[in-house]
Amino acid sequence: MSSNKQRPSILDKSLSRGKSEVSITAYALLFSEMVQYSHNRVQSVSDLHNKLSELGERVGVRMVELLFVRERNYKRETKLLNVLLFVKGTLWKSLFNKEADKLDRATDDERTFYLIEKEALVNRFISVPRDKSSINCAAFMAGVIQAVLNCTGFPAKVTALWHKGTTFMIKFDDAVLIRDKQLEGR
Repeated sequence: MSSNKQRPSILDKSLSRGKSEVSITAYALLFSEMVQYSHNRVQSVSDLHNKLSELGERVGVRMVELLFVRERNYKRETKLLNVLLFVKGTLWKSLFNKEADKLDRATDDERTFYLIEKEALVNRFISVPRDKSSINCAAFMAGVIQAVLNCTGFPAKVTALWHKGTTFMIKFDDAVLIRDKQLEGR
């Protein structure tokens, strides 16, 4: 009674049907090791933030590829607000199983937006020495956000700050705002 039917290979499986749940314990251990590895290879807190951001950018590039193939059927956003809502919603849900807490626009600079996460998962399991209290491991997530925005055609600089939890300050290039205003005029 042997069947000639073979099991489908991983390449034959649909991208849209995958298990997206990861153990928090495994994630915490892996992220903690990334932080320790980076910390041992830098001289200052700003170097650590830059290193974590670089690691996050690698993840962000892959998330763009994955999400736009899986969720959007290769369709990318063309408007600034839509791409920010994509980051706040779809990206955050795929990474953390929930939306980011809040998205705000700066009142004094139209190029600046704030994505607020009250309790960032990347900071939850990290204990910081007293002499280095300014370390913000959310620099990793800032790198992810920056890579997603840059890869989707919205060049920006993203910085992680301590304000109302963790706040990601997103500062777009002038060209992005000019293009967005031209798209609104159509």
